[in-house]
Amino acid sequence: MLIQISRIIVFMEEINEVLSQQGEMVHAIDTVWVALCAALIFLMEGGFALLEAGFIRAKNAMSIIAKVIIDVTFGGIAFYLCGFGIAYGISNGWVAFDFGITDQDLGLGLTVSNKLFWFIQLGFAMAAISIVSGAVAERMKVWSYAVFVFIFCAIMYPLVANWVWNPNGWLAKQGFNDFAGSAAVHAMGGFAALASAIVLGPRLGKYRAGKIIAIPGHNLPLAAVGAFILWFGWFGFNPGSTLGAVGKWDMIGQVATNTFLASAAGGISTMIYTYFRYGTIDITMVINGVLAGLVAITAGCNVVGPNAAIIIGLIAGVLVDFAVVVIDRRHIDDPVGAIAVHGINGLFGTIAVGLFATEKGLFLAGALIN
Repeated sequence: MLIQISRIIVFMEEINEVLSQQGEMVHAIDTVWVALCAALIFLMEGGFALLEAGFIRAKNAMSIIAKVIIDVTFGGIAFYLCGFGIAYGISNGWVAFDFGITDQDLGLGLTVSNKLFWFIQLGFAMAAISIVSGAVAERMKVWSYAVFVFIFCAIMYPLVANWVWNPNGWLAKQGFNDFAGSAAVHAMGGFAALASAIVLGPRLGKYRAGKIIAIPGHNLPLAAVGAFILWFGWFGFNPGSTLGAVGKWDMIGQVATNTFLASAAGGISTMIYTYFRYGTIDITMVINGVLAGLVAITAGCNVVGPNAAIIIGLIAGVLVDFAVVVIDRRHIDDPVGAIAVHGINGLFGTIAVGLFATEKGLFLAGALIN
């Protein structure tokens, strides 16, 4: 009898050891996956820098590079000191009052450390504020911008992240689906850019006697390279929002496929639309069309089918050009089109979840366009 009991104990110990090893393997794989995606998101800051520098005049290129560096440095420290705690601390539904990075269970079912989760979330915060840097290009002093960045990453963006992604956030409790941030990152950054552009006013010479004077960027190839870097980084931005790889292989594939299809469709629709509207293909707008497709699919890339992703991208590609024209006619000066790309299409992408989701979507639960 004692021999049998001892054998059972040994067997149970072996099972526990196997389970422990499997658990360690899950943590290791998920950690590598999230770390790689976080690095891709960080690389997007280089894309923002090149895109925005190419879209403005040469004399202000160094100024916009400085602003993107401020996004990373000042924004990163602000998000560490209190932004992350406000977003993912113990929330009352609207705000949390924690600071720094704690080891407490965030209630997100993470298989990676809180520190690595902080790092990937830092990428989202930096992306949101980098949207603003393009809209205020050529007319905001560096130190004034640094103060704005600190406030944005310490308080403004974290509040929205709390509502959307904190398990106790009031929108999260409503079942709000913003998988990778069409609303929390892009609409937030885009409409902050709108407010900033209105307060600053237009660049000198942009509007004369009621007429719109085009101020072309100095280096379109540079902007195009920046766009490709952003495009590449988006495959960390959206698939990385799974926050793990083990058991999520199908979702990762769905998210990556939808991300590409929407972006490609956005570029195609902008290319066709500008050709028939202006008699020539506007490559500047095509670049923004690709980005608009990426922004629009970001909220629902986990809940829509591939055909729906194409439709979302096609709409976004036309919507971005229409929005740029309307914004310009309102004498709101946005040198890079950030408001149209991120604000308007972030809003559209958020609404598109309710329209195109395969489950509970308005259009017959996705039956016709899945």
